[in-house]
Amino acid sequence: MKRRRLLQSLAALPALPALPAAAQYSTSQPATAPEIPKLAETAPDAAADGVRRCFSEEQLAALRRLAELLVPKVGDRPGAVEADAVEFLDFLLKASNANRQVLYKGGLDHLNAEAQKLYQTPFAKVTDAGAKPILAPLTAPWTYAPPADPYARFLREVKEDLLQATVNSRAYAQVASRRRSGAGMNAYWLPLD
Repeated sequence: MKRRRLLQSLAALPALPALPAAAQYSTSQPATAPEIPKLAETAPDAAADGVRRCFSEEQLAALRRLAELLVPKVGDRPGAVEADAVEFLDFLLKASNANRQVLYKGGLDHLNAEAQKLYQTPFAKVTDAGAKPILAPLTAPWTYAPPADPYARFLREVKEDLLQATVNSRAYAQVASRRRSGAGMNAYWLPLD
């Protein structure tokens, strides 16, 4: 065993004088790499307008006006228009089934036709008071069964969809995160005696 240890130490002796020279090279200044610029990232929807996918320009304008009426801005909480719920529904309905697309497109066309008949203007330019007779089916009592009239069914669906898209939007979440109260904080479980 002693002989083996001696041979190992003799084999390591020639490497010892080379160590200080290697240490010299490693302690010198490292070569600096060129600076990599840091680019700020931006979400695509913040930098560009959305692409219309499902609705025509008149239908999209009618849906935007309907969103203003059904889910308005309240205080600092965004409404459906500020939360981009209209653009989201346009995107969502492009991927929806054909029956839902027909319901929405037919409902928006009906809105424009009613506004044209009553006021000779598209629904997008109807005043708040002028929209009341057109949106009268929304005043009917709510039931579990959907309305038989396709226009009334459209109004019910679009109201629910706009509200849900607004409450689940990024803009609404940003406002809600600033308003969080202390409810639920410091709630301790006390031991039972």
